[in-house]
Amino acid sequence: QVQLVESGGGLAQAGDGDSLRLSCAASGRTSSPYLMGWFRKAPGKEREFVAAITWSVDRTYYSDSVKGRFTISRDNAKNTVYLQMNSLKPEDTAVYYCAAAPTSGIRFNSTQYDYWGQGTQVTVSS
Repeated sequence: QVQLVESGGGLAQAGDGDSLRLSCAASGRTSSPYLMGWFRKAPGKEREFVAAITWSVDRTYYSDSVKGRFTISRDNAKNTVYLQMNSLKPEDTAVYYCAAAPTSGIRFNSTQYDYWGQGTQVTVSS
C-alpha cells in the first residue's frame, strides 16, 4: 500500500506572474518502482491526465494543454513528486490529484493507477 498526500494548491492569477508548486508526499511501500502522475478534474469534466514521471526520472510526459508551462519532477530520496505550474490559465482551475502506478513504464489512463491522493484545489482567476 502507498499513501499519497498532496499540498500546495491555492489561488493564483492568470498570466506569467503567478505560479504554484504542488507537492505529493508518498509513504508506505515506496521501495518498489512507481510511476507518479498528476491528474486533474474540473467541474463538469472528466478527470484528465496532466503529467507523469517514471521511476528512473529519465522520462516525463505532459498533456498538450500544459506542455511548456508545467514541469513534473521527483525526489526519490524524499519520496516526493512535484508539479511546478507556471503561466497559469483560468482553464487550469481544477482539483489536482497525485497518483501512483506500480510500473517502471508509462501510463496515461487514470484507471491504470492504483493509488490516489485526496486532491488539492487550484483556482486560477482571470
